[in-house]
Amino acid sequence: MHIFYASGIKGEKCILDVTESRHCVKVLRLKKNDPVKLIDGTGNLYQGVISEPDPEACTVRITKVIKDFQPRPYRLHLAVSPLKNPERFDWLVEKCVEIGVDEITPVICKNTEKKNIKPERIKKIIISAMKQSLKTYLTNLNESIDFNSFISADFNGIKLIAHCSANFTREHVSGIYKKGEDVLFLIGPEGDFTDDEIRAAEKMGFRSVHLGPSRLRTETAGIAACHSIYFLNQ
Repeated sequence: MHIFYASGIKGEKCILDVTESRHCVKVLRLKKNDPVKLIDGTGNLYQGVISEPDPEACTVRITKVIKDFQPRPYRLHLAVSPLKNPERFDWLVEKCVEIGVDEITPVICKNTEKKNIKPERIKKIIISAMKQSLKTYLTNLNESIDFNSFISADFNGIKLIAHCSANFTREHVSGIYKKGEDVLFLIGPEGDFTDDEIRAAEKMGFRSVHLGPSRLRTETAGIAACHSIYFLNQ
């Protein structure tokens, strides 16, 4: 059954936006009375049927609501440096959303080569990945922020920084993280964090971790971090 995203669903009727309507009617060629599923980004899964297959404003009649569909017992905030190749950052976001992440914050570090991202493009990727993986909670994309400002912000939960520096004691994430715990996971740029950045993060309560013996690309490390937390919560 096809899945569509619509925010602010109320009552027994939902009108899809232009993008979703065109995809539904023109691309998928769905017709009146065809069954569909909807997600609203706040945890609800809806079942319904198409009542008006308008390519500009497709109307769906809601027949069933499943509230708080497949909730996670933890919240994961992934903070990661933007990448020189924007397609690699897009891929990172897509896969992390599929695995499960609540917030993504682009953090500008000393070794960050490309400091700009395209938020509207990334938000579209988030919605697409959410639908693909049948997630009902919309991942929040925060505004880019510089490293020192970010590590100084408050966070309720454990704070981890993954890096490759041999000048600091690192533990495997599985030896620190406890099931059900909210977590902030900080991943650095292609050139890694500087020692000064790691030292500053540790002073602000971050704990240095590694994700195994391999030296990982930033995008791979971000995905590995998300999957590690997912796996440790099973």
